[in-house]
Amino acid sequence: MRRGLIVFGILIIWMTIQLRYNEAVIFKLTNAVCKTHNRSWVSINKCRLRAIARNKAAFYFNASFLQPTKNIFLEAQILKRASGFKPWLYKFSLDCCRFLKKSYNPVAIIMYNLYSGFSNLNHTCPYEGDQIIDGFYPRYELLHGLPLPTGDYLLEMTWLFYNKPQFLRNVYFQFTEDL
Repeated sequence: MRRGLIVFGILIIWMTIQLRYNEAVIFKLTNAVCKTHNRSWVSINKCRLRAIARNKAAFYFNASFLQPTKNIFLEAQILKRASGFKPWLYKFSLDCCRFLKKSYNPVAIIMYNLYSGFSNLNHTCPYEGDQIIDGFYPRYELLHGLPLPTGDYLLEMTWLFYNKPQFLRNVYFQFTEDL
């Protein structure tokens, strides 16, 4: 009986600490901009944010790939706001078809884990038809120790099909850690 009370007390203390810790972090999308470079390959049907709560906004994205695509590259960069957006720690290129077969880039793995539950982009190439991200909102607990100081950020993504830019998706977000 006494051991059960001790375990229960530790569980209550741990849950209280977790609730305080999660409330002290704001990880919120603030804007989304999508632009197609080649309307014969990609048609962007929806690219918008919708407020869910005071500190939470959901991202809705729907693009139609009008032709089958087997060669997809992503050029991504995170910029931090400081008198304008300046390049910050992460910049990488990614062969998306290879990545979906075997994950190899640690930053891309974290980004993929953030949105994979909200998307139909979870199969290998070729891609054709509607590509959807529906109701995505970032969750701090999935960052797995990615070092982000408090501030405003821009995730700039250029998607290339057969080494030609087809569309870009810029997602602005705010990260505030008030411990």
